[in-house]
Amino acid sequence: MDKKLKEKISALDPKFKEKIEELFGTMKESISILYEAAIRDEKTGMYNSKFFETILDMEVEKVKRGQEKLSLFIIDIDFFKKINDKYGHLKADELLIRLAKVLIKQFRKSDIISRFGGEEFFILLPETDLKKAKKISSRLRTAIKSDKMLKKHDVTISGGLAEFRKRDTKKTFKQRADKALYKAKNKGRDRFISIE
Repeated sequence: MDKKLKEKISALDPKFKEKIEELFGTMKESISILYEAAIRDEKTGMYNSKFFETILDMEVEKVKRGQEKLSLFIIDIDFFKKINDKYGHLKADELLIRLAKVLIKQFRKSDIISRFGGEEFFILLPETDLKKAKKISSRLRTAIKSDKMLKKHDVTISGGLAEFRKRDTKKTFKQRADKALYKAKNKGRDRFISIE
């Protein structure tokens, strides 16, 4: 609430003032709930693709202006259609949500983890070079293989990694990570591949 508005409200009758302040509190809470709903994937609670794209634009601009590093993971659940067919959509959704929780635990709060479609995830790692991203991918695979529920249902992931280069655009950056993902799938899945 700005200063002038506060002054006007403070001049009101105390009971009316209380009601106005309560109304502003409710509005603020509602706006916060609406904002979260607008930027989050409903099923997993991860960021949605629209929010990811907005943050990617900002992070790319930061990297172009300075010396910061930026890496990107594109992750896909291996054979998710078979999981759906074998266990049904409800169980597949449950596994998707479980995987999302495992993913979220492995990253920093500053990393942007988003769901991009059915079983695909984009993870943006600010201030992270490719060497560090490779270590994170190894830790991530271990966490997934250690999770009892995911292990029981043979859930594995494939991923592509890329580090932003000076001549990159947002599009070429994503294309390299995507190309790496398809290489990982073609080499037998259940692995991460990077394109230098």
